[in-house]
Amino acid sequence: MDMLVKLYELEPNPALNKRITDNGFTIRRVLAPELNALTSWIEPRFGAGWAAEATAATMRQPPSCFIAIKDGELVGFACHEATAKGFFGPTGVDVSARGNGVGHALLLTTLLDMHAQGYAYGVIGGAGPMEFYRRSVGAIPIEGSVPGIYRDMLALAEPSEISESGETGAKS
Repeated sequence: MDMLVKLYELEPNPALNKRITDNGFTIRRVLAPELNALTSWIEPRFGAGWAAEATAATMRQPPSCFIAIKDGELVGFACHEATAKGFFGPTGVDVSARGNGVGHALLLTTLLDMHAQGYAYGVIGGAGPMEFYRRSVGAIPIEGSVPGIYRDMLALAEPSEISESGETGAKS
């Protein structure tokens, strides 16, 4: 189910920012040259679909994808404008970094960027942890939004469809 957020009611959270900094995390906009590192990190953790959406967000100008880094390593990401205008997502945090406020900080940073670009409302597409979004940014469910814009989406290619040489081949 999709969720709706009033972006005009969001405020920066200095306490959250301090928590992130004190725990050694940095949240920043991704740079286009980091695309391969980003998608190589996303795909094994969250799948090819999310890697494709992060690619679209990274290639925008300015990029609409934010990353979380700790000790020079990527630990999370969040995007907007990846699949549809006004949409937040995808977003993901490595298991090792969960529980530190990283997901909340990425969410807030990304939604505040949407507001700065002129959006009054944001849609969280296919929201997974709905209670997290409600608690963190006051998101509310959009009734009747399943399956939403993702209906009739093409299935992703299975790894078995790739030949031993690494080239895509037709099935016999």
